[in-house]
Amino acid sequence: MLSGLITLPWWGYIVITLIVTHITITGVTLYLHRCQAHRALNLHPIVSHFFRFWLWLTTGMITKEWASIHRKHHAKCETAEDPHSPVVEGINKVLWDGVDLYRQESRNPDTMEKYGHGTPDDWIEKNLYSKHSGMGIRLLLAINLVLFGPVGLSIWAIEMIWIPFWAAGMINGVGHYWGYRNFEVADASTNISPWGIIVGGEEMHNNHHTYPSSAKFSIKWWEFDIGWLYISILRMLGLATVKKIAPKPVYDKSKTFCDIETVKAVIHNRFQIMSHFAKDVLKSVHKEEVRKAADNDPEHWNIIKRARRLLVRDVNRLDEIAHRRLAQILDSNHTLKTVYHMKEKLQDIWQRSATNQENLLHALEEWCRQAEATGIHALREFSMKLRTYSISPLPA
Repeated sequence: MLSGLITLPWWGYIVITLIVTHITITGVTLYLHRCQAHRALNLHPIVSHFFRFWLWLTTGMITKEWASIHRKHHAKCETAEDPHSPVVEGINKVLWDGVDLYRQESRNPDTMEKYGHGTPDDWIEKNLYSKHSGMGIRLLLAINLVLFGPVGLSIWAIEMIWIPFWAAGMINGVGHYWGYRNFEVADASTNISPWGIIVGGEEMHNNHHTYPSSAKFSIKWWEFDIGWLYISILRMLGLATVKKIAPKPVYDKSKTFCDIETVKAVIHNRFQIMSHFAKDVLKSVHKEEVRKAADNDPEHWNIIKRARRLLVRDVNRLDEIAHRRLAQILDSNHTLKTVYHMKEKLQDIWQRSATNQENLLHALEEWCRQAEATGIHALREFSMKLRTYSISPLPA
């Protein structure tokens, strides 16, 4: 029977397959995504070129095409111009045929021209990686057959479907369809952690869409971004420079009033603040109102109980039926209506961020005054905490 240069036990081939596919997904998340598409970090030329070569060898993907398509996805997310939105195309199309959507968009010269700036344009890119993008995967097949014999064909086949399924399908599809959300941004992005841990941290897609220029995808203490672990190691070795990470709220407990620094901090941390508002105010008040309705108003108990998700969801993501349900719920409960309107007023402050800082400060002070005047404990506590926000220090 034919055999390759390397003979391994059955589990050895599995280990080899997992190692090479993991290097590929690491190249996608560190080099293509965080470095090239979003400029969240700089990689040393040695590291950068290693990933360019490895991705040419294992996927045949062209840096300019990948970065362009991904940038357009962020710019046109969940619209008809989004290259791969399950909201538009349907989950089955994106999950099982995401590669076809990628190929279609890669043939769009307008996308390449508008979104492909700053990607590699050197001699080897023009004459090898882009010009002969299919040569790498054929070379990989030959290497696998020489090294592992017929088993090498199976390893190669798995390598060929790894990125199409996990990245083009799972992240672009499931990552906009099912999962949990830390932040109510306007698109449908979700986190599927920890189930997607094998895709290099890319599973924290809602976090990424909230802070697209952050080199670190994890936000909650229990979320694990293995891509960030590798970046941290490269930083220690002097092989990577992080340009930006998501802001972390800083509190000055001695502050009891709003000032210009508070305004800047609130604008800077607005997504975190709304996440805290959803948890500390909306969900807390909703829980209390459900308890009251169960004791005093059984007729409206079921209506109020189902309100929590509608209260926290971004209004742009509500369809006509959801809008009517939300209006019915708010009309039936004065307390929920009050906290929901305070949510809208708070959002309006940073939507007017082009206004001068003195006006924004006045708006924030007025919001805190109104929140505390409602007599709702959760709103009062949140208002007092809001006054303590300070400017987040730059990452080391």
